Amino acid sequence: MAAERLEEFEMAYGDGPGRDCFRTGRAVGPVALVSGVRWPRFAEMARAAGFGSVEARPMRLRESTIGAVSLFVRARGVAGSAGGAGVVGARGADADDSAVVQALADVATVGLLRRRRVHDQEELAAQLRRGLESRIVIEQAKGVLAEREGLSADAAFAGMRAYARNRNLRLRDVAVAVVSGGDVGRLGGA
Repeated sequence: MAAERLEEFEMAYGDGPGRDCFRTGRAVGPVALVSGVRWPRFAEMARAAGFGSVEARPMRLRESTIGAVSLFVRARGVAGSAGGAGVVGARGADADDSAVVQALADVATVGLLRRRRVHDQEELAAQLRRGLESRIVIEQAKGVLAEREGLSADAAFAGMRAYARNRNLRLRDVAVAVVSGGDVGRLGGA
C-alpha cells in the first residue's frame, strides 16, 4: 500500500525516481532516501513509510519507454524489512540486484503489452459488434421504408441519410425510429 501511495504521488506531482526514469528512459538509482535527495517531498514520504532506498528501471518497447518499475527497499531496522545480505539499503544495490530489478521491469513490460493487446482486441470486437448491429437496423429500416413509401432500397437509404443529415441526427437513430414505427414523416423526399 505504501509503495502504491508513493507511485500515486509521483503521478500527481511529476516528482520521483519512477517519473524521472520514465521521462529519460534511463535507470535511476539505487538512491538512498536521505535528506538532500533530488526529490525532497517524495523522499520524506518514502522515509515515513519505512523505505530506505529506491531504484527505478525503464519498461521498454523497442526504442520507446512505455513505463517504469520502481523497487522500494525497506530501511534497515524497520519492522517488516528483510535484513542481511543482498538487501538494498543505504549502501545501494550490487550488480545482481540491479539485474533482478531490470528482469522484473522486462516481465512487467511483457504483461502490460499483453494486456494492451487484449484490451485493443476487445475494443475492436465491440466496435465491430456495434457496427454490425447498426448495419442490421439500417437494413431493416430500408426495407420498412421501401415497402411503406414504395421506394427502392437505394432510394430509401438516400432518404434516410438525407433526413438524418438535415436534422443533425445519427443514421442509426433514424433507422431505429423507422423500425420501431416512430413518426419520422415521409423520408422519400427527405
